[in-house]
Amino acid sequence: MQSRQKKILVVDDEPDILEFLRELLELEGYIVATSDKGEYVQQIHDRSFPDLILLDVLLSGKDGREIVKHLKSQEKTKHIPVIMFSAHPSAEPTARAAGADDFLAKPFEMDELLTKIANYF
Repeated sequence: MQSRQKKILVVDDEPDILEFLRELLELEGYIVATSDKGEYVQQIHDRSFPDLILLDVLLSGKDGREIVKHLKSQEKTKHIPVIMFSAHPSAEPTARAAGADDFLAKPFEMDELLTKIANYF
């Protein structure tokens, strides 16, 4: 029996990173949605729930930690694993305190990212 493809939402305000992660994850067989806006994540609708969210800690005009707090406080989204990433390794404790399930420091190795994602599937 074939399991359905997993959907990953990637949120970062850098277009190059979004495009790179989309290509990488699609090659791995994931369905990928991307957004450069933190507001999008807070407006996830029932039908489009991703199976996992990759979220930058610092987004233009928005703090990813506030977004993850919001997601984890909502009954409909609290179960979605959130992996946060940042160019500031010192952001890990605050990302985890906000509710992130995992953390990656930029720049990260592709294999490390794929391994972390696979841990949730």
